[in-house]
Amino acid sequence: MSGHSFTFSHALCRIPALSVTQGLRAGDGENPDPDQFRKEHERYVAALRKAGAEVTVLEPLEGFPDSVFIEDAALCLKGTAICLPQGAKTRKGETAVLRPSLVTSLIDVIDLKTEGSIDGGDILCSDDTVMVGLSQRTTEQAAMDLKAVVRDLGYDLKILKTPAGVLHFKTDSALLDNETIFSTQRLASSGCFDGFKIIQVPEGEEAAANALRFNDTVFLAEGFPRSVDLLEKSGFSVATIPVYEAAKVDGGLSCMSLRYSLS
Repeated sequence: MSGHSFTFSHALCRIPALSVTQGLRAGDGENPDPDQFRKEHERYVAALRKAGAEVTVLEPLEGFPDSVFIEDAALCLKGTAICLPQGAKTRKGETAVLRPSLVTSLIDVIDLKTEGSIDGGDILCSDDTVMVGLSQRTTEQAAMDLKAVVRDLGYDLKILKTPAGVLHFKTDSALLDNETIFSTQRLASSGCFDGFKIIQVPEGEEAAANALRFNDTVFLAEGFPRSVDLLEKSGFSVATIPVYEAAKVDGGLSCMSLRYSLS
């Protein structure tokens, strides 16, 4: 088990904009509190640093309410950043604004050439396979065009289907190690994780599925005690982080950072 899919030396994060109150969301729930969101984001960054990362925190982008969810704009593999054309119209310019920071931070930057769209939240990577879940934000054309790019970096690419009503593939799944996936029942039952060991999220705690394995720690959102207990009994070191404000705009743990190593 190599582990470079969850072993990182660096991360990029972006401070939530005050305009996050206008962020995209599936329902009509309560707006996030920008000040509280920033406090929770600070705890998130501190947790990544404690787990061993050098974290670069970028300034907020008021013109892009969802820009705190930085993972959607790029895919980082083996020190290379692949800039992604995002699926939501209001987020189309985020990647271009992020690109200079990627050039500064990573070894190489590639722009994905495609007529389609793809969000980083729909991409789950093991050590040798890039799994892309098609969704309202990610098209088959973009996934096919990404396949040639990741092949040059030593990865196979599998195109899968995100269940209806689920925003992103990683809303319902997380890589725990190179053989193990933490998944909701609705995603696991699709058969997309054949060949992996699946640890199923406890019923009623589906939102815990957007976990984040970062070096030796599995981060979970606060408020899911049965998921914490299940993963600890499975041998994982678990820590919880509050992401209540991010959840109000359909965000979670994985989407608030771009994680990578330079070696």
